[in-house]
Amino acid sequence: MRSDVIVVGGGVVGLTTATRLAERGLRVRIWSRDPVTGTTSAVAGALWWPYRIEPAAEVGAWALASLRVYEELAVDPGRSGVRWVSGVHAGTVLDGLGPWAGEVAGLRQLAPEEVPGPYRTGLAARLPLIDMPVHLAFLRGRFEAMGGVFEERGVAGFGEAAALAPVVVDCTGLAARELVPDPGVRPVRGQLVLVENPGIEEWFTAADESAGETTYYFPHADRLVLGGTAEEDDERLVPDPATAAAIVARCARVRPEIAGARVLGHRVGLRPARTGGVRIEAVPLPGGGRLVHHYGHGGAGVTVAWGCAEAAADLVAG
Repeated sequence: MRSDVIVVGGGVVGLTTATRLAERGLRVRIWSRDPVTGTTSAVAGALWWPYRIEPAAEVGAWALASLRVYEELAVDPGRSGVRWVSGVHAGTVLDGLGPWAGEVAGLRQLAPEEVPGPYRTGLAARLPLIDMPVHLAFLRGRFEAMGGVFEERGVAGFGEAAALAPVVVDCTGLAARELVPDPGVRPVRGQLVLVENPGIEEWFTAADESAGETTYYFPHADRLVLGGTAEEDDERLVPDPATAAAIVARCARVRPEIAGARVLGHRVGLRPARTGGVRIEAVPLPGGGRLVHHYGHGGAGVTVAWGCAEAAADLVAG
């Protein structure tokens, strides 16, 4: 069956892009090497916040467009996996953020005594927190309900898809390094620990980019997602026990009850960073087709997914 568009990549970027295209009346197929629960997106802690993503001039608009979509989806959190949750960004000052922050309701600079743990500065916020396994299944279902087709199928090159559709959208994330090829794409390793939630209802983050470490916990129902790391050019997919112990210890400095929480599992994901930031660009294919590149979202794919999807969809239509 011929399609109008084939989207290569079934993570959050591929799913949102394919959904936007289907909403425009196009016949869309997704080719994904992995099931949605096996993608890098499924590992994400998934708090809405622009983190480790460029170019700064574009990110704010993409993030705010996505925020508006999450506001709508949070009306039915059980189905969409999107909830509004309060929390604290430690080590963050309001004046240090971009203009986009002025469009986010409720951001408040905390007094030193209000900041949890061993931190002196922080920002209070109420933001979308997304349960990614639930959310990815929701997105796939929404896409398929519009007539879209999701296939688990890997590719060795974009020519395979171009033979079956006049437009191909490259949402391959880290795999774009080989498929494009783009040597500017590189992994940023993130390791997480899942523990039983000892009753924590608010999220917390503190980033130390110079050390390649982050400290965060995100509450999801009966589990707590603890993180994390930001290890550039590290492609290890096996969880490191010493790293896991250090993550738990850092989180327990903020909430001591985390130290005794039962460990449920470990996760590792490779964020698809790119020198120069997100690439959304159309290039011609042999035979008159068009290839729309849409990758390089780093650690903020969930945060900018819907805004970037609109930009990519415009290139498909154009």
